[in-house]
Amino acid sequence: MENTEPAEKDWGNNDGKNIAIIAYLTIIGLIIAYVLNNEKRNEFASYHIRQSLGIFLSIFILSALNYIPLIGWAIASIGVLAMVILWIMGIISAVNGTKKPVPFIGEYYQSMLSGI
Repeated sequence: MENTEPAEKDWGNNDGKNIAIIAYLTIIGLIIAYVLNNEKRNEFASYHIRQSLGIFLSIFILSALNYIPLIGWAIASIGVLAMVILWIMGIISAVNGTKKPVPFIGEYYQSMLSGI
């Protein structure tokens, strides 16, 4: 059920696309995108804000596993690397103007963070 239609077709301007791209640029960018999107709600921007927030929360949780010796370090290292790859895929989707969820967990982020 992926929607890979261009953002311009659905929303008609680049404001949502710009906010979506900002959402992937560090935690501060995510906060700025959230505030900008609250002023004038854009579904495309909200979609990518949820994706970005889910990725950043996953990285935070995986980083906490570093405190478990050996197995925690391995899981955290592999998990964070996977999240960085998903983060890059999310940025590419935002730049291309598509609402394409990141593989494996993108739909989960959308349902879990639907209030944003």
